[in-house]
Amino acid sequence: MLSYFRMLTRPQLHAYLAALGGWSLDAFDFFIFVFCLKSISSEFHTDVKAVAEGIFLTLAFRPLGALVFGWLAEKYGRRPILMLNVVSYSAVQLATAFAPNLATLLVLRAVFGFAMGGEWGVGAALALETLPAKGRGFFSGLLQEGYVLGYFLASLLFWCAFDRLGWRGMFIVSAASAVLVMYIRYGVEESPAWLAGAAAKRASAAAVWAAVKNYLPTLGYLVLLMACFNAFSHGSQDMYPTFLQVQHGFSTATTGSIAMVMNVGALVGGICFGTLSERLGRKRAIMLAGFLALPMIPLWAWSHTAVMLAVGGFLMQFMVQGAWGIVPAHLNELSPPAVRAILPGFAYQLGNLAMARMGPFQAGIAESHGGNFSYILSWTLAVVAIALIVVTAFGPEARAAELRVSS
Repeated sequence: MLSYFRMLTRPQLHAYLAALGGWSLDAFDFFIFVFCLKSISSEFHTDVKAVAEGIFLTLAFRPLGALVFGWLAEKYGRRPILMLNVVSYSAVQLATAFAPNLATLLVLRAVFGFAMGGEWGVGAALALETLPAKGRGFFSGLLQEGYVLGYFLASLLFWCAFDRLGWRGMFIVSAASAVLVMYIRYGVEESPAWLAGAAAKRASAAAVWAAVKNYLPTLGYLVLLMACFNAFSHGSQDMYPTFLQVQHGFSTATTGSIAMVMNVGALVGGICFGTLSERLGRKRAIMLAGFLALPMIPLWAWSHTAVMLAVGGFLMQFMVQGAWGIVPAHLNELSPPAVRAILPGFAYQLGNLAMARMGPFQAGIAESHGGNFSYILSWTLAVVAIALIVVTAFGPEARAAELRVSS
C-alpha cells in the first residue's frame, strides 16, 4: 500500500486526500441518519418506515445535485466546487439537528441529498484526473471506501456517544465536516486535466448538455449498472442497524460494534478487489465479488448471535464494497473527458434514484411481517447480486484509459 503512495507527487497526494476526505465525511453525515431512524421515529411518534422516507428523499435528490455541481465543476473547476459541496452538506446536517417535526426533517434530507449528490463526481474527477494511470485500481478501491470510512465513523460515534448526545447531538457533531474546506482551500491544487482543457468549451450549460447528449448510450448503460450497484449497497446497509436493534433487540453498543466490524470488512474488500481489478480487469473483478456475496447471505441475515452476525456482516461487506471499490476507476475510464465531472456522478446518482425506495421498501415488508428483516434482506441481496453480475458481463471496459489529459 505504501509503495502506491510513494509514487505520488505532493499535489497528487493532496488532491487524492481531499477527494477521499470529502466522500468519507459525506457518507459519515448520511449514515448518522441511518443509525438514528429508530430514535427519530420514537421522538416524532411514527414508525421507522415513515422516517426511512428520508433515505428515499436523500437518494432521489442526489441526481439533481450531481448534474448541477457537475456542470459548475466543468465551468469553474473541480476544487472550488468540491469546497462548495462540503460546506453545503455540512450546513444542512447542522440544520437537521434542529428540525421541529418530521416534515421539516424530510425536507432537509432532500436538500442534503442535493448537496451530497455533487460530491462524488466532482471529487472523483479531481482525484483521478490528477493521479497517474498506474495503480488506479488500488486508488479507486480506497477512494470508494471513503464511503465505508464514513460509515465506520458514524458507527463509532453511535457506539460511544449516542446514549449521551441523542440523535440531535449526533447531527451537530457531524456538521464539523465543514472543517475539510480549510484543507482543500490551502492544500489542494486544481485538476491538471481541467486546467489543460479549453475553458470556453465548458462555459455554457447548453454546451455541456450537448456533450452529455452525445454520450446518451454510455449514460444509459452506466445508469443501469449503477442502479444494480446502489441496490447492492443500500440493500445490504441501510436497514441493517435497524434490523439489529428491532429484530434482535441489540443495544446501542452492540449495534455499533457490529457495524464497525462490517466496515472493516468493507474497507479491506474495496482495497483488495480494486487492486485485483488491475490484473483481472474491472468487469471480472466486479462479477467475482457479486458471485461471492451469494453464499454469505445465510450467515449475514439468519445468524442469531452478535458474533456470527458480525462475521456475516464482515464477509458480506467485503464482497459488496469489494465490487464498489472498482466503480470510481471503471466509471471515469468509460466517461469522455469533456463530461467527466458530470457523466460518472450523474449516472451514479440516477442509479441511486432508481433504487431510492429500497430502504422504505425493505422496512415496510419487514414491519408487515412482525419486524422480521431477515426474509427481505435475504432475497433482496440475492436478486441484486445476480442482476449486477449479468449487467456487468454485457458492458464495456476501458481499463487504464488516460484520464490526465483533457481534450
